[in-house]
Amino acid sequence: MHAHAPRQYRYYEFVMAAFVTVLICANLIGPAKISQVELPVLGTLVFGAGVLFFPISYVFGDILTEVYGYARARRVIWAGFAGLAFASFMAYVVVALPPAPFWKNQQAYEIAFGQAWRVAGASMIAYFCGEFVNSYALARMKIATAGQWLWTRTIGSTVAGEAVDSALFYPLAFYGSGIIPDDKLPLVMAAQFVAKVAVEVVFTPVTYKVVAALKRAEHEDYYDRNTDFSPFTLRT
Repeated sequence: MHAHAPRQYRYYEFVMAAFVTVLICANLIGPAKISQVELPVLGTLVFGAGVLFFPISYVFGDILTEVYGYARARRVIWAGFAGLAFASFMAYVVVALPPAPFWKNQQAYEIAFGQAWRVAGASMIAYFCGEFVNSYALARMKIATAGQWLWTRTIGSTVAGEAVDSALFYPLAFYGSGIIPDDKLPLVMAAQFVAKVAVEVVFTPVTYKVVAALKRAEHEDYYDRNTDFSPFTLRT
């Protein structure tokens, strides 16, 4: 008996690369800057710049699960976790290297890339749990809705995933640290959660177009009816 060759896809690797790139950039570049904007109705809004781009990783996670299924999305989540871990380690090493006497930018470099290990660890744990909840919820909802009403899955799974992400990240990263007062953490968590879900809602029309194009190009519309949903395997 001959084993069947694994299914080959035209764009799976490109979606994976986009997912990992957005994830690493959002976690490495975004958190270092706090922005403030004035909005007509809401007034002054203060937020970490990364909040604008991190939710895009959930958009890619939705696309991966919807088109290719949970098992292949799981491999991408692990690839993102490995990339994020290496980026955090590399940032730590580069920041720790002694600067040359004539190089006067060490302090700025530490501010931009010198995340404390507590923050980096919290980010990786929250990402890992949030992405798997997002992918699992979407896969289950696709079966429950018989593949209809894509918007309910993309938004519903993001609500679940981002809730887990925010609930884990902020207490793990900042509780008792003095950086954010403990009594303000729930407010910060709620604001970040709402902002991230809002980004998903805004991107819904784009998600629809990308999903439809990929399903046509790949001749795939995967349903996870017999999938092993354990996050601790790389089997497809």
